[in-house]
Amino acid sequence: MSFASIRLITFDCYGTLIDWETGMLAAMHPLFPNAAAADLLKLYGEIEVRIEGGPYVPYRQVLAQVVQEIGQRISANISSEQAAAFANSLTQWQPFPDTVTALQALAKKFRLGIISNVDDDLFAETRKKFVPVEFDFVVTAQQVESYKPSFRNFEEAIRRSGLGKEQILHAAQSLHHDIAPANALGIQNVWVNRPSILPGSGPVIVSKARPTHAVHSLAELAALVGAA
Repeated sequence: MSFASIRLITFDCYGTLIDWETGMLAAMHPLFPNAAAADLLKLYGEIEVRIEGGPYVPYRQVLAQVVQEIGQRISANISSEQAAAFANSLTQWQPFPDTVTALQALAKKFRLGIISNVDDDLFAETRKKFVPVEFDFVVTAQQVESYKPSFRNFEEAIRRSGLGKEQILHAAQSLHHDIAPANALGIQNVWVNRPSILPGSGPVIVSKARPTHAVHSLAELAALVGAA
């Protein structure tokens, strides 16, 4: 499929640009030293999607509730202070090694945007890790008071872009949160299938959504769209 019509690439952030699996596990290990990493990630994906599917609450609260419920599931008491510290650890999660270089290459050919299930203040800290890359716009869950896979997040991005859907390419790691709604809205997409302890899904629930394209890194994405 041609990318000739594409003017804007929107990205999921955590899991696609930021290595959230490594960051998450580093913050979880002191809380659950005897738990297997794969078990923690599976529980995270299951609990997070349920909380995000209910009435909107800030992502800090989502993260705190998730880690406390994991504790309940495996008989480990997590205090409110520990839960808050886990939520704040997101600001320390680092980009994948190829992220900034690939974004710089892509920015020479396309406009770039972010659609992320996060709070504004948390993303403000993450954004510093992408310097010198600039994004045309950032749509957070806080701004629209909903979490992907809600269409609202994508529709707001389309509105801000001023473009038609045929001019947008969405790149993301999560089939459930990103690829499925992009397909439903008719937005061309790329599944960035990053290496994971849970191959094929990472710390999110399993989905049967089929992407328009698939790569294993942002470097591959840049090559795919002719920006490498």
